[in-house]
Amino acid sequence: MSTGTSAGTEYRGFRTAGTRLTEEPLAHLDFHRSNLLGESIHGIHAFDKAHAVMLTETGIIAPATGKAILGAFRAMEAEGMEQARAAADGGMHSGEHYLIRTLGEDIGGRLHLGRSSGDLIEVARRLTFKRHVHRILHALEALRATLLDLAEAHRETVMPGYTHGQHAQPTTFAHWATMFEVCFARDSARLISFHDRLNRSPAGAAIMTGSDFPLDRARTALLLGFDDPLPHTMDAILSHDLEMEYAGVLAVLAQTLGRLADDLFLWSTTEFAMVELPDRYCGTSSIMPQKKNPDGLEDMKGLAAQSLGFLVTVFSAEKGPTGFPIMERRNSQAVLWDLGRGLGVRLETMAPLLHDLEVRKARMLELAGANWAQATDLAAALVRVSGMDWRTAHQLVGVFVRECLAARIAPMAARPTDLDKAARGMGLAEPGLSDADFDAAMDPAGFVRRRTLTGGPAPEAITREVATARAVLAADGKRLAAKEQQALDAAARLEDAVTAILEG
Repeated sequence: MSTGTSAGTEYRGFRTAGTRLTEEPLAHLDFHRSNLLGESIHGIHAFDKAHAVMLTETGIIAPATGKAILGAFRAMEAEGMEQARAAADGGMHSGEHYLIRTLGEDIGGRLHLGRSSGDLIEVARRLTFKRHVHRILHALEALRATLLDLAEAHRETVMPGYTHGQHAQPTTFAHWATMFEVCFARDSARLISFHDRLNRSPAGAAIMTGSDFPLDRARTALLLGFDDPLPHTMDAILSHDLEMEYAGVLAVLAQTLGRLADDLFLWSTTEFAMVELPDRYCGTSSIMPQKKNPDGLEDMKGLAAQSLGFLVTVFSAEKGPTGFPIMERRNSQAVLWDLGRGLGVRLETMAPLLHDLEVRKARMLELAGANWAQATDLAAALVRVSGMDWRTAHQLVGVFVRECLAARIAPMAARPTDLDKAARGMGLAEPGLSDADFDAAMDPAGFVRRRTLTGGPAPEAITREVATARAVLAADGKRLAAKEQQALDAAARLEDAVTAILEG
């Protein structure tokens, strides 16, 4: 029933005490405050306009009413949409508040026909998620391109690879960079796939059953840039596996970014000294004047840890029978918006950090051969040259390394005679490797050059991998551009529809 609120009246909203409830909500329970909406206000505003267009086009509201509503929204935009909605208050219903205060309830009170807080906030959630996904994909595009540039520049920058925190085998900085590019390419693929499920419209589903008004859900979806309406009205509002999927996709991405930051964090220490960070990503100490702290990397690692807490929050919010968890989703929404924004910022930070990173090639090469990481190829040489079976060769090299360590013989100082001595101690015939065969096996750079197989660290293998990765990156860029163009086209289509009604 209309309250008879007229234009210029201080309308306070449908939850005002005196209707269903007799008391105002406690301050911390007043969830319909505009300051809680953040950037989702843009999605809410777009939905308000698209819904008004659809109601007008279908004849659900009179043309004059639609024209008045849309004219008021244009006036709101002229004075500053965000400020006008904040002043009107009412949270997601700030559009209705504004219209009723401006036009009176008989006109402004018709905006919400066939709609609920359920589809209103769900549309805004999805549009906000979509903006974050686009930003993250752009940042990933730049980061992946930077990693591929690094790979091309460092195909012969030999460094140690690690397992169990110990030197394992020589590899290259390019091999490390392309590994992360592959990881981030999978993150991009997950986000693009997620976008396909995200870009479906809940508009018109109301709170679970839709409406008995003849809503044109496809038209609203088109005006908002969605591919099509979600096909089931209850599922559209009360199933939230999409949020759980998004939390998982973002958490995986955050862990990959955190691992990259962990590597650079470790390598920038005095003990490793393999890289030097640009100063703008670092801090210092109030008491220790010599300190250069990798604050930027620690910040990324912190977000990776935080994302796991967000994951638990989102999953926990969905506990309960269908339709029971409603208010809990506000926590899910808040943390997912925070994580989406936070990842966008950190990913945009990582690409220039890597671009300006000082890579200490000489130090990497020194470490690559200093701790027996090349021993795998010495065993392989025994198989190829001496005809040993692999297991015997493996055991012999293990004894050889142990005895050299005990005698404090460095890898590059060891000779074939040391290997022969280890063989005699095991009761084996001396392998008798030549100096040339032994030195080739013990050369960390040679170790890398021999691994020309697909996915290996040899320079020619890296060249092939970079070429393939650039093609995938270009294809991903085209997919992202198409999705962004769809959003731009929808925004233009919505404005054209508003103009047509105003001028009609």
